[in-house]
Amino acid sequence: MRSLFDIRRIIGALFVLYGILLTIVGILDGQEALRKALGVRINLWVGIGMLLLGLAFLIWERLRPATLEFRDQEPPDGDGAE
Repeated sequence: MRSLFDIRRIIGALFVLYGILLTIVGILDGQEALRKALGVRINLWVGIGMLLLGLAFLIWERLRPATLEFRDQEPPDGDGAE
């Protein structure tokens, strides 16, 4: 088996990175930012969501890695595709 390039790793890493940044910004938001968002810490909630999504991508990539299997034998003739 050969390991293939997997875009899920890059997407997951970017979501985790931006999620960390937004979570930090959301924790440090001042009263002006809260007033603009009608009292909701939107940066914090979106940052947490991005962190969870990024971690889901990274876990998915670890549990089901993209691989290429080489087979030495030919497929059988009666595979149903005609």
